[in-house]
Amino acid sequence: MWISVLWFDATVSARNGRCLKRQVQAFILVSLFQMILGQIRYSIPEEMRKGSFVGNVAEDLGINAKQMKSGGARIVSGDSSEYIRLDVDKGTLVVGERIDREQLCGQTSPCSLSFEMIMMNPMQLHSILVEILDVNDNAPFFNEKEIQLDISESALPGTQILQESATDPDVGINALQGYTLHPTDNFNIKIRTGPDGSKYVEMYLYAPLDREENDKLPLTLTAVDGGESQRSGTLKIQISVLDANDNVPVFTQPNFKATVTENALKGTLVTTIRATDRDEGSYGQVTYYFTRMSNNFAELFALHENTGDITVSGPIDYEKNKHYELGVQAKDQGGQSASTKVIIDVIDVNDNVPLITLTSFSSPVSEDAISGTTVAIIHVKDIDSDKNGKVDCSINTKIPFAIQSSLKSYYTLVTDGVLDRERNVEYNITFTAVDEGTPPLSASKTITLRISDVNDNAPVFELSLYTANVMENNSPGVSVFSVRAHDLDCGQNARVSYLLIESQLNGNPISSYISVNAETGVIQAVRSFDYEQTKSFEMYIKAQDGGSPPLSSNASVKMSIQDQNDNAPQVLYPVQTSSSLVAEMVPRSADVGYLVTKVVAVDVDSGQNAWLSYKLQKATDRALFEVGSQNGEIRTIRQVNDKDAVKQRLTVVVEDNGQPSRSATVNVNVAVADSFPEVLSEFTDFTHDKEYNDNLTFYLVLALAVVSFLLITCLVVIISVKIYRWRQSRILYHSNLPVIPYYPPRYADTLGTGTLQHVYNYEVCRTTDSRKSDCQFARPCSQNVLIMDPSSTGTMQRMQNEKNILDEPDSPLEVS
Repeated sequence: MWISVLWFDATVSARNGRCLKRQVQAFILVSLFQMILGQIRYSIPEEMRKGSFVGNVAEDLGINAKQMKSGGARIVSGDSSEYIRLDVDKGTLVVGERIDREQLCGQTSPCSLSFEMIMMNPMQLHSILVEILDVNDNAPFFNEKEIQLDISESALPGTQILQESATDPDVGINALQGYTLHPTDNFNIKIRTGPDGSKYVEMYLYAPLDREENDKLPLTLTAVDGGESQRSGTLKIQISVLDANDNVPVFTQPNFKATVTENALKGTLVTTIRATDRDEGSYGQVTYYFTRMSNNFAELFALHENTGDITVSGPIDYEKNKHYELGVQAKDQGGQSASTKVIIDVIDVNDNVPLITLTSFSSPVSEDAISGTTVAIIHVKDIDSDKNGKVDCSINTKIPFAIQSSLKSYYTLVTDGVLDRERNVEYNITFTAVDEGTPPLSASKTITLRISDVNDNAPVFELSLYTANVMENNSPGVSVFSVRAHDLDCGQNARVSYLLIESQLNGNPISSYISVNAETGVIQAVRSFDYEQTKSFEMYIKAQDGGSPPLSSNASVKMSIQDQNDNAPQVLYPVQTSSSLVAEMVPRSADVGYLVTKVVAVDVDSGQNAWLSYKLQKATDRALFEVGSQNGEIRTIRQVNDKDAVKQRLTVVVEDNGQPSRSATVNVNVAVADSFPEVLSEFTDFTHDKEYNDNLTFYLVLALAVVSFLLITCLVVIISVKIYRWRQSRILYHSNLPVIPYYPPRYADTLGTGTLQHVYNYEVCRTTDSRKSDCQFARPCSQNVLIMDPSSTGTMQRMQNEKNILDEPDSPLEVS
């Protein structure tokens, strides 16, 4: 703690030039306490001049003034904005305006100013409290400077003459401390302390009075405080000693009665009282005073001391007091007095609005509550009387509620119609009470009644039919779609769960393909879809709420499988076999554009994934053949000559248009020759190795057939297949046109290695006139098919026979 004491002198110069110098020694005590819990305390005396030093905040916070200024220190709150100011240049607090402790705090002690100081950089907040110390700058004073008292000379010693008190705005030791009376020959005082600690004085007659000796007694009552430079205030008391009075005043009636309307204006005459005194002179002059009157009554009525008129001086409230009883004293100038009683009855006026009290309230109310269900009970009261206190109560219209009168001043609010929470979640019900006064007064009270939910609404889907798409070959568990249903109910009744209604898809439960998240309605794929097997399907989703009993609704979802390029093209022609070698024959006389053969392929995908293109990948002689990119036709691109090799091998790539694209490769053997012997000599190497392998397989099959009948059956099947392939090769040999395949609908790969069955059907349209039919007939120069089957004998004989058939001009081509 630091304590600093400052003494200063002040010189006051009079306006006329004379200098009156007096020493004003003011003790200024400034106490700075160390910060406790972030608070700094200062103490300064009141009445300091503007700009006086309060405290060095920067030093007390351990920072310099420059840091405070750069940190943006300022006072941000509190009640000291006009009294205390922050000097950021010096880092000190100074007095902003002159501080009067009595004006600021009155009799409250201690008196302090609190505020906060904030620094922006770094961010700091400090609480500062400045205590204002009292200085003895106020002297005690009486409400009056001088009073006159008349006392009869016959008054006895000990008679109380006067009660008086002084006021000192200062507090503590500077406040009022005592009284003195001068002179004390006939009168003396007693100092009393009131319940609130204030000191007052009672003056009483100390010695008998003698009017003939002294009829005027001047007294001085002095009030002093306890300040170091003691201050005082005086009251001049002029005592007049009166002659003896032997008659008392007499009222015209024992008691007075009057009426007054409540809320009567100030100054309204209530009644007039009269008293007479048979004495003459001053003894016969009567004045009137209130006696036995509480402070509350004294504020309401005023009594004219000379005329006896009682008037209204404050607000009259019938509800607080219906009648008043006032004591009045009539006193003559000789000190004799008499008393009477004035009874004033208050007439009620309609000045109070009804009071509405909510006695019982049940909220929320179930929306299925029956009509007549009690919701609330209210009590209505009007403290006025008679018809001013009679009240009629009602509620707002167009709501399913009614109000009924039950007991006296009690009303019951009941349901009066169907409640629907989904239409109105709550109702604002206003009670209006109107009394029967003139003019009528009213009051209103509004309550908010909530409606609780029952499960009376089923979930509703946003759409009754949804359409969704999913790419084939999807990952199991992927989200493909979501449905959403809304329930107008609330809480548990509006909690929607989603269920998949079981059905069949491809002979399997649909739940083995699709699952639905019960909470979110997200539809997930359980397995991968195959567009070639399932192009679309429909399922049903049920939305069920959490009510009891639960309500539900259904929606259908049509799921379309989108194709993906997951199948490579399948080559249908030429047929690739391992046991026989198929070669296309091209005569050496073939012209440019001669159709050698046509590569036929299909792709089971759809759309652009099934668009096929053909290109020649490898060829023995690239300058001799080309492949149509769209139709797969292999044609010659130049004239065949004798230098061209007999054995030509072409590799054709069939590619789809998917992303990424898939392809298949087919090898086409072409024999460039005009006769079969020439072809045989070139293709002998192709069949030599295959003949040995086929013979070995044949003997092995025969050996196994001896051991097991089952193997013999298998052998029969193998032989049947070989016969079928031989027939197919024969047909292709006789054909001069590319074979266009016909695929039955919904074809599928039964062995898992392709997308078509191994039995192919071909249709050829003919007319009765074969020459006008859609079939073309073979010509000697037309395309020939060379079949080399090592397992067969008499190959040359068959080839010769077939050539003879081809030489016949009218031999039709039959395809089965």
